[in-house]
Amino acid sequence: MTVRSLIIDDEALARARMARLLSMDPEIAVSGECRNSREAAHFLDTNVVDVVFLDIQMPGEGGFDLIHKVGVRNMPLTVFVTAHDSYALKAFEVHALDYLTKPVEEDRLRIWLERIKERLALKSNGFSEETLRSLLTNLAPQAEPAGYRNRLLLPDGAKTLLLDVDQIMCIEAADYYVSIYTGNKEYLLRESMKELASTLDPKKFLRIHRSVIVNISCIREVIREGRGEGTAILTNGRRLRMSDSGWKAVLASGGHV
Repeated sequence: MTVRSLIIDDEALARARMARLLSMDPEIAVSGECRNSREAAHFLDTNVVDVVFLDIQMPGEGGFDLIHKVGVRNMPLTVFVTAHDSYALKAFEVHALDYLTKPVEEDRLRIWLERIKERLALKSNGFSEETLRSLLTNLAPQAEPAGYRNRLLLPDGAKTLLLDVDQIMCIEAADYYVSIYTGNKEYLLRESMKELASTLDPKKFLRIHRSVIVNISCIREVIREGRGEGTAILTNGRRLRMSDSGWKAVLASGGHV
């Protein structure tokens, strides 16, 4: 398959670098490059594009302005590429496929290009976003109104496990995967920590360290080690690293630990 892409960035060097990275995949074709939101809106109005790699901060109208102008439903798959990671939450609010910070890592981009191809393949086979949402609704009828996951599909040997998230005690980053721990078993999921965290109910799960998410109900006690990092001890005795911001998150959750 050929994936038609559009690079939108006000920096010529950034556009050139992204074009070079994309050219390493023979199935990705760079259909065009735009310097700003105005040029991009015109290009999208006159060309068919499968995915856009979009900078957020540009002179005049930025990346979010482009999305509001074109419309979320009318945008191709969108991957934000920016040096400003403080916009992550807003990026997912407008249904961005991913959020990459500069300089983009080749390995991480390769993973997301495969996901883009998978998403487009489903769409070409008639498996639309509406169909996907309907399927997930049927698989998890008790889903929260906010859209948080209450089940995860996890590879387990030759089979796939449908795991209730309430069974999860903690999650730890493992390179391009995450390790998901239940009471007595570990599962590997090929998903970034950031992506997974954004889909879990924050009333149930806290990110107590950049590489650790914990089920609040599974925390037995916390140990504060000075003003820096501390330790969270789970009900099964497992010890987890906890940053200063993680400590504050535990306190803000109202947990009596």
